[in-house]
Amino acid sequence: MKCGEIIEELEKKYPLFMAEPWDNPGLLAGRREKEVRKVYIALDATDRVIGEAEKAGADLLLTHHPMVFSALKKVNTDDFIGRRLVELIRGDISYYAMHTNYDVVTMGEQAAEMLRLRDTEIMEVTYDDGSRQEGLGRTGELPGEMSLAECGRYVKQVFGLDTVRLFGNPEQKVSRAAVLPGSGKSLVDAALRTGADVMISGDFGHHDGIDAVMRGLTVIDAGHYGIEKIFVSQMAGYIRETFTGLTVYTEKDENPFWVV
Repeated sequence: MKCGEIIEELEKKYPLFMAEPWDNPGLLAGRREKEVRKVYIALDATDRVIGEAEKAGADLLLTHHPMVFSALKKVNTDDFIGRRLVELIRGDISYYAMHTNYDVVTMGEQAAEMLRLRDTEIMEVTYDDGSRQEGLGRTGELPGEMSLAECGRYVKQVFGLDTVRLFGNPEQKVSRAAVLPGSGKSLVDAALRTGADVMISGDFGHHDGIDAVMRGLTVIDAGHYGIEKIFVSQMAGYIRETFTGLTVYTEKDENPFWVV
């Protein structure tokens, strides 16, 4: 089917107007009229991902994070963004990203379901038309009260992680969790407003973590990649179910950094 037909269906489920104002989802390179038979799905459009998409003979590359955020005045091979765009266009691979629009519609709810949170609510409402509310993250009751250390081990198990970082007393009991895939340090206020006593997210720095604890919120930092990697398998399932006949390839689950 045509790339534009796939995009039309994607944007029915994940409308671009749901994205944050600073974001840049959508068709970032390539042709809407491109005939698509093979789709490659990844978190980021890295050099390795683009190379793997080319090897697979992909016609469409779908990622969570947009490779292009700010305006480009030139597209050439003098910088890494330009090189990647040139490579995609040269390979006639259309490139589409769905970022905070996906976060708002699916990612937070999916993470909450994986954690088996009960009685969930949207952590930060970003869209409300009177009949429908959507937003970033979810807050809900954990399957049972546990210590912060136990909750950290639970998060590792659920998301298949080697490590997580804890801010707070590891023996402190927690029962209500806020989960936000990606970077959560800017939404500590939202987590506190919903009554969470632990926030599960990523990208917490030293001061972000200790300040959250001072305000009464413990933190489990599972990494930016650690939770958002669920995009790949979820989107692969959605594409296979919605567009039968397409061949779907996925990025290998591999942390972008090493801990030594």
